[in-house]
Amino acid sequence: MPSPGAPVPPRLPIEDSYFELLADTLESLDLSARGQFLQRYFRVIAHLDLRESQSVQIWDEMLARRRELTQLAGRQISLKTALTDVLSSSGLLRVPILIEYDELKRLELDAVTDPLTGLHNRRLFAETFDKELNRARRYTQPLALVTVDLHRFKEVNDQHGHPRGDDVLRAAAATLKKALRTSDSAFRIGGDEFALLLPQTDSAQALALSRRVQTVFAEMLQPLQLSVTVGMDQGIAIFPQDAEQAEQLIRIADERLYQIKHANHHKGGNGGARAQSVAAPEVSPPAPEPVASAAPRVSSAPPPISIETGRAPEKTETAMAAAAAASSAAISGDLVLPAPSRSFAVQRKAERVSMTGTNAYAVLGDQGARRARVLDLGFGGVAIELDSAEELPGNLLAVLHVPILPPVRVNLKPVWKQPTTQGGVRVGCAFVS
Repeated sequence: MPSPGAPVPPRLPIEDSYFELLADTLESLDLSARGQFLQRYFRVIAHLDLRESQSVQIWDEMLARRRELTQLAGRQISLKTALTDVLSSSGLLRVPILIEYDELKRLELDAVTDPLTGLHNRRLFAETFDKELNRARRYTQPLALVTVDLHRFKEVNDQHGHPRGDDVLRAAAATLKKALRTSDSAFRIGGDEFALLLPQTDSAQALALSRRVQTVFAEMLQPLQLSVTVGMDQGIAIFPQDAEQAEQLIRIADERLYQIKHANHHKGGNGGARAQSVAAPEVSPPAPEPVASAAPRVSSAPPPISIETGRAPEKTETAMAAAAAASSAAISGDLVLPAPSRSFAVQRKAERVSMTGTNAYAVLGDQGARRARVLDLGFGGVAIELDSAEELPGNLLAVLHVPILPPVRVNLKPVWKQPTTQGGVRVGCAFVS
């Protein structure tokens, strides 16, 4: 016990105390156990693959170097300092830096992250694209590449200044993070250029996501109160439909993107009509709904029955128009879209996305006791299939689980139904607010 008035030795830092405890512990071990421990220890802290005898030799050299440095400096030298000196002087460490693991991971993350938007950068895009292509080839699955460019972004910088332009870029990044699945990836690859990688995504699904991204982006920009109408122009390329190599897919997506940009360059200014902002491979339109005809014909299934009238309409398009009039909620969940200005029968054929062949389903009711298959999906409504003919309420709460989108909570109004040849029933529902 030190005598009163004697100077109290300074408290060692935590990492130095750890080294001192380690040295005391190793002294009590036999040579074999010490060698095994030190071999693993140097592999972890310095990524060195040494023999057990080499590990013990370096540790002994470290203890001797500390005694030598302590005598030269006239004060106690830490074991960490002596170990660093031994490893660097022996050539085992080309850059003598010791760093905490958490700090190392943070530096690695910073190296592949865009500091302004928080998205991955161009460097990681190239690496991720190669990995996803290899995975798509191995499992024979589609892979969608979407290139994105902000329309009229330069005018934002010119009229509102670069800080507001940075706000627009952050809004674009927030839009992409909100719209994508956990398996998807978003990258900022240039000033106002972005790229999306969508595994297991075909052309129709990529097109649906792109339209959702545009809708969410418009909402994200509202608080900025810009005098310029900024949009997202997008080009889509699909593996293996369009090409099989990364360079070819990038070239095709860029060509489709700039076709849209060139078309929009000649459109009106703020608020003017724009060309469709997504360029994608041709998607085969779904087969039209059965239409009542004066001429008799053989039908594989009875015509659809209106839930409200209890009889078949003269044309299926009539029921579709009624569904459009009742719809006011978008697929995106909380976003409310204005009712379409043209007949839904025409618009739906262009905007409906078939879910056949996917695992899309709907959970029906407050308790989620019933499930239904989702057959197709559009901005105005959804078609579902039930295993048995059962009555549905006039206003039905449902949660949609479909590719690309996160689970979406919606209110459905059943508009028409049609028995299937398998004994079930197909129900057309409109979104209602």
